[in-house]
Amino acid sequence: MFYCALYQKGVEIKERLGRSLTKRRVQFLPFSEFVQLESLIQKYILDLVFIAGKGSFEEELNLTKRIKKHPILSLAPLILYYPQPNMKIISSGFDFEADEFFFSKWNNKLFSSKLKMIINRSRRDLGVNPTTRLPGTNIIENEMSKRIKRGQEFAACYADLDNFKAYNDYYGYHYGDSLIKMTAEIIRDVVYSFSRDNFVGHIGGDDFVFIIPPEKIHPTCDEIIKIFDRMIIRRYKKRDVLRGFIVTSNRRGKKESFPIMTLSIAVIVNQKRMFRHLGEISHMITDLKSYTKTLPGSNYFVERRKKY
Repeated sequence: MFYCALYQKGVEIKERLGRSLTKRRVQFLPFSEFVQLESLIQKYILDLVFIAGKGSFEEELNLTKRIKKHPILSLAPLILYYPQPNMKIISSGFDFEADEFFFSKWNNKLFSSKLKMIINRSRRDLGVNPTTRLPGTNIIENEMSKRIKRGQEFAACYADLDNFKAYNDYYGYHYGDSLIKMTAEIIRDVVYSFSRDNFVGHIGGDDFVFIIPPEKIHPTCDEIIKIFDRMIIRRYKKRDVLRGFIVTSNRRGKKESFPIMTLSIAVIVNQKRMFRHLGEISHMITDLKSYTKTLPGSNYFVERRKKY
């Protein structure tokens, strides 16, 4: 399914846009305010944001500016449409980093080709994880560095699955990939349910990062773990659930029993400008993640020591 967030004011564009996206199964997600668009990313991974209007176009341009400053919304290509704009409106749209500006009479053949090019280019170049469409390593590092530079207090939470490789080897790539998507959805839904200012990224494989306020560590991690533990059982065959483990080869090639998968979350808190740069957090996280994974069951552990 292709998800297109659509804003239209004084211009009915949905049917024409649908014809230009005719080769895709499109679900249009209408919005009229920025806050509604923020709510959409809690439920959907947007493939396109399309803003159409006429008149002064000030509201549309302000929306564009806010979207392009948002760490998640800015990942989706954004296209503006105005039937008869002047050069000032067009240049303002590009100044606010719109990916494309359609204008004049709707040209289905031309705009369809442009849409295809923009969407394909975005998916090729964008720093997102291809499996979950969450921000990847570069975007994660930039977001964390920005918060450190601003002196913002935050908790950096590193989540990964325990014994994922064994599950992937035992059930196969398709089921492992599906499990990664499920975990991404759980983390994303819970984190954004607390605040739209939070951040979720996917480092790769079964490793995720989310950034939240320090006071939200316990309710957020508790909720993620509770939902994960309830959902993970459904990803195993009944016989494996009943015996409580699977048997497959370990990294040395020997048969080993692996328990039902759990989730570990290592948490580092930046308070009182503790960290000066991202490297200091990275230095601490390896040991903390290793320790957290030794704890029984799904768990999270908050590092209370000062940086080292």
